[in-house]
Amino acid sequence: MRTEGRLAGGFGFPLGCVAVVAAEIGADLAGDTAHPSYAVAAVALVVGAVAVVTTPLAAAGVTAVGWAVLSGFAYGRSGALVFTAVTARVAVILAGAAVFGLVLGAGWRMVQRVRPVFAEAVVPMPRKAGEPSHRRVASL
Repeated sequence: MRTEGRLAGGFGFPLGCVAVVAAEIGADLAGDTAHPSYAVAAVALVVGAVAVVTTPLAAAGVTAVGWAVLSGFAYGRSGALVFTAVTARVAVILAGAAVFGLVLGAGWRMVQRVRPVFAEAVVPMPRKAGEPSHRRVASL
């Protein structure tokens, strides 16, 4: 798979998973745990940011892990996945963030793409007739 300026999926996926967990923990510590929407917003930002810099497959994996973390810990509170209408909306939000990040990243890479510049050929000045091309070493 060609990465074309993106972080390879082998690095982007684990890095994204760590960032999702850190965002969830940070949102739980900073915000009110009775309102998991803070955690959803934090994880959606992380998913979007990861989607900008990594491959689509890694972004999809980080989206799934983000949903599992939110479903299990922000809404489930015991680590067990919760399948409700609210977690379905969370899945849609995270998928939207991933798609937005992928489109934004593709646009950014398109803008940053540099056309190849052809270097001008440099022709050295010709030597004078009596000028040696190199120094001769005296032999014994």
